[in-house]
Amino acid sequence: MSTVLRFQPALGDWITHNLDAGAPSAGLVDAMVGQGMSARAAQAIVDAFVAARQQGTAPPLDQVALPDDEPARPIVPRARLAPGHRIAAADRVVTVQARGHDPVWAALGPVLDADECRALIDMARPRLRPSTLVDPASGRDVVSRHRTSWGMFFRLGENALVARLDRRLSALMNLPLEHGEGLQLLHYPAGAGSEPHHDYLAPTNAANRASVARSGQRVSTLVTYLNDVPAGGQTVFPQLGLAFSPVQGHACYFEYGDGQGGVDPRCLHASTPVDEGEKWVVTKWMRERRFVSAGEAADG
Repeated sequence: MSTVLRFQPALGDWITHNLDAGAPSAGLVDAMVGQGMSARAAQAIVDAFVAARQQGTAPPLDQVALPDDEPARPIVPRARLAPGHRIAAADRVVTVQARGHDPVWAALGPVLDADECRALIDMARPRLRPSTLVDPASGRDVVSRHRTSWGMFFRLGENALVARLDRRLSALMNLPLEHGEGLQLLHYPAGAGSEPHHDYLAPTNAANRASVARSGQRVSTLVTYLNDVPAGGQTVFPQLGLAFSPVQGHACYFEYGDGQGGVDPRCLHASTPVDEGEKWVVTKWMRERRFVSAGEAADG
């Protein structure tokens, strides 16, 4: 059974324009919910436009079918981050400077020392490329005006320093080493930032669906700042009223997955533009199961 859900053609034009510009579909849903539409209706409308792109068919004009599904499973807060003010993380004890429980987030530090921060930047600098976003229709990585940083990925354990940090961050995030994706390093020059987005993988394209099938959903993120930023460059969570200032070696941690495929959209976040200086960060994402990259799956 399904219900016919009608909408104004102007809304369809807005969705098409934003998808053409590379906007993530989850962000469009959030914007529609922010204007008073129910999350279920917003998701159904955006999904219909994304599906039309994938299938090469015309998008809906002014209505979509709204399936009479069971309500979405709610997120049950269950912190993976260890309790207490200090957390033993393999070779380092990390201080919890602040934390929240619904959803789970924490300000941590120091996670890396100054020498480790500088070494990561030096190793990454010659490998930087313009950062990309996943096109919601095709699943391909595309350069977008929504993210104006430069980035690269380290392979898991690709050298002694990276292997040591993989072990430390996995212990801090309280999940097995093999659940972690390779470290991503991002560089934001003056004026650069990123628009609001989620870290979990929306099932709007084949690449995301295949990745979740291999490794499960992303469940938590640790963003560690590799330098002090004199002004701007904060990591902000608009729905939570949180802002983390970039201080060398310190980190922003947050959880959004329940381990059973459910995700919490309140962890929408962004990087404000760098007003002075530059910003370097390294990010670790954790999955529900052992991380298997597309390349590893193809080789196997």
